[in-house]
Amino acid sequence: MQPVDLTTLMAACSELRTTWLPARLEQVYQRDRHTIAIALRTLKQRQWLTISWHPQAARLHLSDPPPRTPDTFTFSQQLQHQLHGLALTAIVPIAPWERGLDLQFARRPGEDPLWHLYAELMGKYSNVILANQENLIVTAAHQVSVQQSSVRPIQTGQPYEPPPGLTDPIPTLTEPLSRWQERVSLIPSTLRRNLLKNYRGLGSGLAVSMIQAADLDPERSTDSLSVTEWERLFDRWQTWLKALETETFQPGRTAQSYTVLGWGITQAAESVQTLLNDYYTAEMNQQTFSQLHHQLSQKLGNLLTKSRQKAQTFQTRLAQSDQAEHHREQADLLMANLQDWQPGMKAIVLADFTTDRPITIALDPEKNAVQNAQALYKRYQKLKRAQIAVVPLLNEVQTEIDYLEQVEAALTQLAYHTPEDLLALEEIRVELIQQRYLEDPENRHRAQSKGDSPSLPRRYRTPSGFELLIGRNNHQNDQLTFRIAGDYDLWFHAQEIPGSHALLRLEPGTIAEEADLQFAADLVAYYSRARLSEQVPVVYTQLKHVYKPKGAKPGIALYKEAQVIWGQPQRVIQ
Repeated sequence: MQPVDLTTLMAACSELRTTWLPARLEQVYQRDRHTIAIALRTLKQRQWLTISWHPQAARLHLSDPPPRTPDTFTFSQQLQHQLHGLALTAIVPIAPWERGLDLQFARRPGEDPLWHLYAELMGKYSNVILANQENLIVTAAHQVSVQQSSVRPIQTGQPYEPPPGLTDPIPTLTEPLSRWQERVSLIPSTLRRNLLKNYRGLGSGLAVSMIQAADLDPERSTDSLSVTEWERLFDRWQTWLKALETETFQPGRTAQSYTVLGWGITQAAESVQTLLNDYYTAEMNQQTFSQLHHQLSQKLGNLLTKSRQKAQTFQTRLAQSDQAEHHREQADLLMANLQDWQPGMKAIVLADFTTDRPITIALDPEKNAVQNAQALYKRYQKLKRAQIAVVPLLNEVQTEIDYLEQVEAALTQLAYHTPEDLLALEEIRVELIQQRYLEDPENRHRAQSKGDSPSLPRRYRTPSGFELLIGRNNHQNDQLTFRIAGDYDLWFHAQEIPGSHALLRLEPGTIAEEADLQFAADLVAYYSRARLSEQVPVVYTQLKHVYKPKGAKPGIALYKEAQVIWGQPQRVIQ
C-alpha cells in the first residue's frame, strides 16, 4: 500500500482550500480506531472529510459517507462536543515540508481560531490531536506517555508541540544542476536510495515514479549515469518542485498505485480527492477482508473440528449400544439353561435358540447363574437407554455440522474483488454472532432486520439472456429463495453438497433452454464445496417445491421434488 507523501498531501489540501473553505462542521463520526469522518457543509454542498492516522494508510481526503452503525468511540464524541457548529476556516502546514496539518476552527470566517485539529500523517507515528485556543491538548487519537516517548509525550493538558524537525536538506528550485547532482551522487548507491537519503519531502513511490519518468532504473547506480541522463532526471526533479510551488497537479492511477504528478498514468482521476478515496477504500477493504476472512476461517475450522469429534463420540456410543440385543439374547439363553451352570464357572458354552450354534457367554465366578443373567439384562437396559439418548444428540450435532459446512462453503468461495465481497463477509460474521458462535463484545454489529441486505448477490446472464442470481452467503441465500423468488423462477442447488442457492429468473410464458440450465448448473457447481470436482450433481425445481423447515438455521432449505443436471465447474471462467 502506497503511503501518502508530502506531495500527495499538498495536492489534497490545495483542492480542499479551493472548494471547501470555509465550511461548517456538522458531525464527527469515527469509522474505526484509526479513522474519523467529519461532515462539512458549505453554502452549496455537503461532504465528508476523512482523516486517518492508520500506520500504513495515514491520509486526509473527501470520502463516501460513513456506515450507519453506532459510533461508540470516545475520541469522536469529544471532537463533536468541541467543534460542532464551528467553521473550518484554514488548513495550513504545521511546518514547511512536514506531513502535518493544522485544521483551524472558528465561529465564523475571519475570526481567530478557537480550536486546532492537528493531523500528523507520518506513518507509524501518525496522530490526530485537538488543541484549544491556548494550544493546550484537549484530546488525542493516541496519547503518548513519558514512558513511551521522552522526546515528545502527547497527553491531555500539555502544550502542543510540533514533531521534531527534519535535518535533511530542503529541495529548492534555485539549486543548480551541478550542486544537486553532486549531493545525490556523493556516495555511490542506487538512484532511489540516494534521492530519499539526501532530501526531505520525497516518498519511496514518488522517487521511483520520478526516476522511471526519466526513463531510468530506480536501482541503477548513481556512478553509471551519463550527463544526458542526469539532465533528464533533473528536469523531472524540477517538474515536481514547480508542481508544488504552483499547486498544479495531475492525479491518476498507475499500473502499481497512483500519482498526482501525471507520471505513468494509466487512468486519469477526476480529482485528488476521488483518487485517494478510491485507492485507499479499495486497499483498506482488501486488508480488512483478508484479516476478517482469516479470523472466520480459523473459527469455523475450530468449530467444525469440535463438532466432528463430538459426532464421532456419539457414533462410537451408538455402535456400542447396537450390542444391546446381543446381551439380552445371552441373558435369555442363560436363564433357559440354569441347570448347566456350575459354581465357579468363568464361562459357559450354550447352543443358540435358532441356529444351535455354540455361543460362549462370559460369567462372573462370584455370582450364580441368575445373578449373571441379571447383570446381562442390566447391561442391555443401559445400552438401550444410551441408544435412545444418543440418537437425538447425534442428529443435533450432525445438523450443526451441516450448517457450519454451509457457512464454510460460502466463506471459501469469497475473495475480495469489489466492496460487495467485504459486505458479504461481514454479513457472515453478523450471522455467526446471531447464532452465538462468535462474541460481539463491543456490540457494534446490530442484528439485520428482515429484508435488509446491504450486499447484493452475484449476477449473471444465461445464453438466452435470462438473469441468474447466486447467493454469496446464507443471508443472501434466504433472501433469494424465500423473498425475491417469483412463481416462474427456477431454484438451483448442488445436490446434498454445501453451496450457494441460485435463482434463474423467468418471465411468464418463457422457457429456459438446455443451454441456460447447463449454464446455471455449471455456476452452481462452481459456487459449491465440490468446486474442484469434474462433475457435480445439481438439482433444480420450481419454488413451490422448496421450503424451510421450522426452526432451521440460515441458508437451510429442503425440496420435495426436483430434477438433476450435472454441472461442470471447470467450465466456469472467472
